[in-house]
Amino acid sequence: MARALNFNAGPAALPLPALERAREELTDFVGSGMSVMEHSHRGKEYEAVHNEAIALLRELLGLPDTHDVLFLQGGASMQFAQIPMNFLPPGRSADYVVTGAWSEKAVSEAKAWAALSGSSVRVACSTGVPLSEGGKDKAYTRVPSQGELKLDGNAAYLHLTSNETIHGVEFTDFPDAGAVPLIADMSSDFLWRKVDAGKFAMIYAGAQKNIGPSGIVVVVARKDFVAGGRKDLPKIFQYRTHAENNSLYNTPPTFGIYLVRNVLSWAKSVGGLAQIEKWNREKAGLLYGAMDARPDFFRCPVDKASRSVMNVVFRLPSEALEEKFVGEAKKRRMIGLKGHRSVGGIRVSLYNAVTVDNVKELVAFMNEFATANR
Repeated sequence: MARALNFNAGPAALPLPALERAREELTDFVGSGMSVMEHSHRGKEYEAVHNEAIALLRELLGLPDTHDVLFLQGGASMQFAQIPMNFLPPGRSADYVVTGAWSEKAVSEAKAWAALSGSSVRVACSTGVPLSEGGKDKAYTRVPSQGELKLDGNAAYLHLTSNETIHGVEFTDFPDAGAVPLIADMSSDFLWRKVDAGKFAMIYAGAQKNIGPSGIVVVVARKDFVAGGRKDLPKIFQYRTHAENNSLYNTPPTFGIYLVRNVLSWAKSVGGLAQIEKWNREKAGLLYGAMDARPDFFRCPVDKASRSVMNVVFRLPSEALEEKFVGEAKKRRMIGLKGHRSVGGIRVSLYNAVTVDNVKELVAFMNEFATANR
């Protein structure tokens, strides 16, 4: 069976070698006569997978000993609430940078907690431009410069979203937070390149983009930051609980973590994040190059300096042509090109498992479609 060209925004494409490894081991894992899904999370067979996944992530990132790796459940959206619960105590304030729909949601959840706890939330900067007078919907086309950030030097933390999946806006460089702990939601661009994780008090990412299947969140957090979180919360909501128990406080999504292990092992085998970044920049260059060569037909609303390498968004001359584009692409096994319902248009997600050849095939179709529909 021919594999689809999967440009879904998430759950997204997984590397074929990671899936083939799972297929081969599905019913008999390491000669145990059982699937890894059937093993106890306390048993040595599963714990070996769990610890290997953590070790691979540490190796790929070059993670310092100051940081822990956690596997959590509840999605990145749960972290929107759990972060202020742990790190925004009464009487304190936290800063948020808003660059799109996901950072809007993070602010909303933080404000809900602040209203309950006697703390507060500040928007240090928003790049949203209202689409209509008095309307709630906004267009986001860029990330802010350092000078635009109105930071509170006494904030409990500064939160940002490194890549806005819906709006196609991404930080190339991260702001200087000074002594304030920096937290980043990297759900849709984690592991596309190597970042200095030591600069962050916490990074969190839903797995379903570049890391593995849905249902898992990877958290990379500074040990002292986690230790300083509130202790009067139910244990399951405290990050320290999961750090102290190697993410095995309760039963984790074992098969999902197994697949994360497979994906990370694949990433190491192809040359690590240096090679993956090279491929990703080539893919983005091909796609943006095709769009920029036909600006009368393909219009990218994002400022060039803020264009995402992972989620490329663009518009065609009409919504009817956009619908036709998606339909004809699907006939060629190109899946997931329809833009998010809140913004419309076209969205191409170029996560790590999408190959350069996949993008070349898409670009050829784009050129053919533009020529035939002028």
